[in-house]
Amino acid sequence: MGYALASAAFVAAVAFGVVAGPALFLDLSRGTVRALVTSGGGLAVALFTLRVATVLFRFTGGDAAAQPSQPGRTRPDS
Repeated sequence: MGYALASAAFVAAVAFGVVAGPALFLDLSRGTVRALVTSGGGLAVALFTLRVATVLFRFTGGDAAAQPSQPGRTRPDS
């Protein structure tokens, strides 16, 4: 769970920086800066949620059925 949160925070921070970053370096109007920051925040929240859900879904995944019921046995009749 820690990995899911940490990687999601990183992805969200990068996305926010990419979208809202120009507001720091360019001389933009107040409305444009507000739009960039709002869009960046919305994208960051969406990507954070998606990343956490994806990592946790893969962790629990449907692979439990692929595991043998008795580890170490390779044939069903052994």
